[in-house]
Amino acid sequence: MQHGKEPSAQPSIKRLRKTSRMSQLVQHGSHIYLAGQIPDDCSKPIGEQTAEVLKKVDALLAEVGLTKAAILFVQIWLQDISDFAGMNAAWDCWVDVGNPPARATCQAPLARPGARIEVLVTAASEPPS
Repeated sequence: MQHGKEPSAQPSIKRLRKTSRMSQLVQHGSHIYLAGQIPDDCSKPIGEQTAEVLKKVDALLAEVGLTKAAILFVQIWLQDISDFAGMNAAWDCWVDVGNPPARATCQAPLARPGARIEVLVTAASEPPS
C-alpha cells in the first residue's frame, strides 16, 4: 500500500449456498451469477434433465426475489450436441417468451458422469420494466 492512501472499500458481494469450493449464487451490484447447474438425476433423458436444471435456476433466482424475466445471458453445455433439439423442447416450455435472454449452446465433456447438460446463468437484480 502506498503511503497516505486508504485501502479501497470492498465491493458489496452477497454469496448464497456457499461451500469451501464455490457459491451457487453470487450477487454483485445489479448482477446475479449462478454456478453451472446440472441435474441431480443423470439417468433421465435430455428433456427431463433440462427441465430439472431449469427448475434449479428458478429456485436460485427466487432466493433473491427474481424470476427468469431477469435473466440476461445463458450458456448451455451439452455432453452431446445431438441433444440440442430435446434440450430446446424443454427450454421452449420454460423460457419467458416476453423476455428471452441472450444464449449460447455448445458441446463439451461434462465433469459429472451421466449429466447431459450444464447451464450457466447471468441475471440482473432489476427485472426489465
